[in-house]
Amino acid sequence: MKRALLDRKEIAYHVSGDGPCLLLVHGFPMDHRVWEGFVGRLSPYFKVICPDLPGFGDTAMMGEAHSMNLMARAVKAVLDEEKVSRCVFAGHSMGGYVGLAFAKHFPETLAGLVLFHSQAAADDEQAIVKRNEAVLQVITDKHAFLDQFLPGLFDPAFLSAHAATVSTFDSIVKSQSEKAIVAALVGMRDRESHISLLTRIASPVLFILGKSDTRMPAVKIMAQAGLPLHAEMLMLEHVGHMGFVETPLLTATTIRYFAEKCYLIQ
Repeated sequence: MKRALLDRKEIAYHVSGDGPCLLLVHGFPMDHRVWEGFVGRLSPYFKVICPDLPGFGDTAMMGEAHSMNLMARAVKAVLDEEKVSRCVFAGHSMGGYVGLAFAKHFPETLAGLVLFHSQAAADDEQAIVKRNEAVLQVITDKHAFLDQFLPGLFDPAFLSAHAATVSTFDSIVKSQSEKAIVAALVGMRDRESHISLLTRIASPVLFILGKSDTRMPAVKIMAQAGLPLHAEMLMLEHVGHMGFVETPLLTATTIRYFAEKCYLIQ
């Protein structure tokens, strides 16, 4: 693991490969380890950087709430430490929210954006209520919250057929601290909408979505895919919220060619 600093706090990250930069930014409530089976498909072509977002993995807590803007600044600090001036940002779920904040604040650094089971709208009133309920559940019993949260990330057929893989992810999410999980929930609850950003973003955007994804409904994302000037979409049959685990070859290959295109047209 390597380290960068933001506001005198350490941000941990892992680097593999060489070449143009591809960021793989994890979702909630995970860390860089979720990419371990995925990085090797991309590191022969790119310098792949996998950060731990604030509070997760080996990165320090940076307050009681971790906003998406703060997380975007943490990613930028990693790029600055690595002296990277351009990147393709692939963000999974919450990582996609961070990618949109990054696109807003650091557009000159962004060669392309992958919204990997993610979307640009803010939480609506119903979602805000659910976030608040989740905060209370985590404070009351973190493990009980995660026991009901994790299975819903996968397509049911994958869940029943790949118990060992799901168990690995169970270990990763349960290793995260209660404070980090709560800080991220608050940050997601309070994030701003980036729908208007999608209409004016200069960088190409790739949307990857699963037809079985109950966290990010395909219909919602499809409506947003028509907004950017240059948008592409990969829709996955029998895939839930974890396309990089459920269909790693197809998603890695799609990201590879998208990223290569982004660097060719910049």
